[in-house]
Amino acid sequence: MDLSFARLDRDFAVTAMPTELAVLLVGVAARQAASPTAQAQARLMVTTPMAALLAPVHGAFHRATALALTRHRAAATALALTRWQHE
Repeated sequence: MDLSFARLDRDFAVTAMPTELAVLLVGVAARQAASPTAQAQARLMVTTPMAALLAPVHGAFHRATALALTRHRAAATALALTRWQHE
């Protein structure tokens, strides 16, 4: 299976983007990059080192989910033991 980029067919002419559309797209991209959300995201990425993302101290990639699963497993085990003791 060939997953490379499709080659341009030589029978078709390449058309240029209209200048007004190009200017509009550049303006939109600039406004998005300067938005408060984009600035906050950029600050988050700078303050988090790559090593902390790939090997967190607590050992889980998503700590809240790991804690929820641990609590669920403990509750399920306790319930199973309670049922077993009553049999």
